Amino acid sequence: MARVRVHQHVNPLAPFFRQAPKPIDISAVFADPEKPLLLDIGCARGRFLLRMAEAEPAWNYLGVEIRQPLVDEANRLAAEAGSMNLHYSFCNAMLWLDRLLENIPKEVLQAVTIQFPDPWFKKKHAKRRMVNPEMIDTIAQHLSPGGRVFVQTDIEFLADEMFALFREEGRFAEENIDANPFPVKTEREKAVEEKGLPVYRAGFIVGQAGC
Repeated sequence: MARVRVHQHVNPLAPFFRQAPKPIDISAVFADPEKPLLLDIGCARGRFLLRMAEAEPAWNYLGVEIRQPLVDEANRLAAEAGSMNLHYSFCNAMLWLDRLLENIPKEVLQAVTIQFPDPWFKKKHAKRRMVNPEMIDTIAQHLSPGGRVFVQTDIEFLADEMFALFREEGRFAEENIDANPFPVKTEREKAVEEKGLPVYRAGFIVGQAGC
């Protein structure tokens, strides 16, 4: 089947995307909701998680994406693959991630990935960038103590901006990351590396409760 065609850029501040999602019920979407959960924010077509679900089946995987057609396509492929530890949700993460995650037990969410988000190059569009202080606060609140965040992009100014936001959030400690720690790479990551271009990466660990 042909890939779903969608707009590359979606304005997350448009009225349609300001609608709050329903909180996700992990007991309804995963066969074993007590497995540790990896959340991929801005998962696009979801191929990274599709391969991760097969490579490391001891985890559950939740992909969040603002483009509904990509979510529908990804869930169809997951169903066809028989993946019982993989689900994708339609959500405008820069505004509503906290609402989506509000019913997930804190000890369950143990890893978060943010990979190659839309850079929104123009200065007037900077407010549309997905990673903002509110999102980072949400991640810190919901991530299990000792849980990890992995962030990567091929856009240097965006890397500087995102990494600085995490560093400014007092609940995170930075890890030294010089390579992708996962056994799977996104399509974007592979394309960038094949061109010999740099990928900027950082890792962060959320501290113990009350830190």
